[in-house]
Amino acid sequence: MTMGKIIFYEDRNFQGRSYECMSDCSDMSSYLSRCHSCRVESGCFMVYDRPNYMGNQYFMRRGEYADYQSMMGMSDCIRSCRMIPMHRGQFRMRIYEREQFGGQMHELMDDCDNIQEHYRMNECQSCNVMDGHWLMYEQPHYRGKMMYMRPGEYKSFSNMGFSGTRFQSMKRIMDM
Repeated sequence: MTMGKIIFYEDRNFQGRSYECMSDCSDMSSYLSRCHSCRVESGCFMVYDRPNYMGNQYFMRRGEYADYQSMMGMSDCIRSCRMIPMHRGQFRMRIYEREQFGGQMHELMDDCDNIQEHYRMNECQSCNVMDGHWLMYEQPHYRGKMMYMRPGEYKSFSNMGFSGTRFQSMKRIMDM
């Protein structure tokens, strides 16, 4: 498994105090008073604008983010992060039209840029990730708000704080 490394900076353009992270961090406030830029040196991370992996989520791969707020439209600074372990095997996820694994079901092994177009599904309200790590997007073609999905059962997206969000596309997180 590839190790990840991300460095957070209090100010834009990699200025101010910094905090280096190589694993999950549920609350960065004890390390930095704010975070407005970061550098991903290796691996991939999900960053969140609230502590405890809550709020808006953003996927970050290797690169420099001198002012990520203007790039991603993030209204606040990064408050927590989660390292995404790289998966090199098969990818499998079942998506369901309704909560509690109800309605239509389709099994995905590849990216899907538009569930309406490919499966005639208007909504995806629950899923079961069997293999790999996935990103789900609220709009077709991998746009809009995203949600990170690791292996497990997700019976209700509304109970996870995504009430009213309709996920329309899914993408595998592969080794970068």
